[in-house]
This record gives sequence, C-alpha cells and structure tokens, in this order.
Amino acid sequence: MKKIRVLTLGVVATALLVWALPATAQRSAPRATVVKVTAGKPSEFKFTLSAKSVKHGAVTFQVTNSGALPHDFKIAGKKTKLLSGGQSQNLTVTFAKAGKYPYLCTVTGHAAAGMKGTLTVT
Repeated sequence: MKKIRVLTLGVVATALLVWALPATAQRSAPRATVVKVTAGKPSEFKFTLSAKSVKHGAVTFQVTNSGALPHDFKIAGKKTKLLSGGQSQNLTVTFAKAGKYPYLCTVTGHAAAGMKGTLTVT
C-alpha cells in the first residue's frame, strides 16, 4: 500500500511539473516591443515612427522605405541595409538602460535634410 501511495505521488508531482514548465517558459521570455518605421513618407526626407517612446529591453524596428530614394535606418550602433523604395527590413536592438537614443538615415545629406530624430527609452 505504501508503494502505491509513493508511486501515485510521484506521478502527480511529475504531471504538475510538466503542466507548469510551459507556463514558466512563456513568462520568462518577454516579447520584443515592435516599432513601425516608415522612411520617405509623408515627405522624402522624413521618418515616421509608430512610437516615440519605448520601455527598455528588446525593440524590433520594422523599417519600410515608402519613398522614391534609397534610405537606411541607424540607431544604437545598428543599422539596416540600404532599402530601395518598397523594401522592408526588421532590426532588433536591445536597450539595456533608459535614455535618449538618436536615429538617422546614413545616406549622405539625408539626416541634414530631416531624416533624424530621437527615441526615448524608459
């Protein structure tokens, strides 16, 4: 009778662990914040971001060039490839701490023409 109780407790404990592990894994892996970035719209030398402020951690920038000229997007030392009109690329950056992070298009003259800004990380 004692062996049956021990065996039953072992089966129940194992079942609980199997049930709890997926829930724990989901909580410990937060999703990246997504910011949509449109280059070249409403004017050729402008970026439009869906959020100007984000919480620290992983941020995925979904960059789309809606303009006629090639553009890229650079922030926190990372940048997209040069995107022709209609092209898109995702760029994931992890911000370890709060602060102000400048972004810009690195094509010569584009930042000076207005393709720059600052993202606030809280």
